[in-house]
Amino acid sequence: MKYGAHIYLWTDRWSDASLPLLDNAAALGLDYVELAAGDDVHFTPALTRRRAEALGLELVMSPGGLWPADCDISSPDPAHRRKGVAWHRGILDLCGELGAVAYAGAIYGHAGTVDRTRPPHECHARVAEGLHELAACAAQRGVRLVIEPMSRFRTHVANTPEQALRLIEMAGHPNLAALLDTWHMINEVRDYAAAVRAYGGLLWGVHACGSDRGAPGGDLVPWGALFGALAQVGFDGYMALETYNTSLPGFALRRGVFRDLCPDGDEFVRRGLEFLKSQGGKGR
Repeated sequence: MKYGAHIYLWTDRWSDASLPLLDNAAALGLDYVELAAGDDVHFTPALTRRRAEALGLELVMSPGGLWPADCDISSPDPAHRRKGVAWHRGILDLCGELGAVAYAGAIYGHAGTVDRTRPPHECHARVAEGLHELAACAAQRGVRLVIEPMSRFRTHVANTPEQALRLIEMAGHPNLAALLDTWHMINEVRDYAAAVRAYGGLLWGVHACGSDRGAPGGDLVPWGALFGALAQVGFDGYMALETYNTSLPGFALRRGVFRDLCPDGDEFVRRGLEFLKSQGGKGR
């Protein structure tokens, strides 16, 4: 298993000035770092790639920065879907420059856009078409395309593992995989073990944080059942600690975290890694 952390544990936006955080991540014993891309995120890919490679760190990208609402492959508007595909292709180009192993997130829609509608959604057919195109584009760049179901408060397109699996099956491309997020699952899933088993070999990674968005351990997530199922399916993929740094002015508040859950990203990683490895995962 490879352990990582989202850069949001330390900073609200990746830049060339953030490079020392990669040294910090490696010193903490992490195997990879997840960076968030967006129209407001600007840095020199070659510098980040060289520093990560020198440290033996892998990179993962996700759409966490400024993401125009009309760049949405689930939209009923064909122009918005075309803009969505083009926007994600731009990030995939960035992934290629970085040597990133995956581009992961709510790529099937637009995080924060929630239409009040019941599943199954008629938008799934058009989403699958966009995902197929993006998965092929990602494959050309040596990048895995990974979709992450999110709670009903963030999206209406894919809230459950079953819905994400349906999209993957409909898209029909071998470069598509899935990621489970323990926090989003707490709102939508009653049986974590069944969710893991349903994905099987399609499960690329896990975002690990507590049910309150804090460090994992001592919370409501059924960690024993989760790790038992991960062992059962032979999972040896990517597991990232994720939340928002609460010492940065306004950052966590804008993301909906109102308690001081991560004032120190280093300490969050130390506590999180100790707990996750105690659950049976293998360290470096």
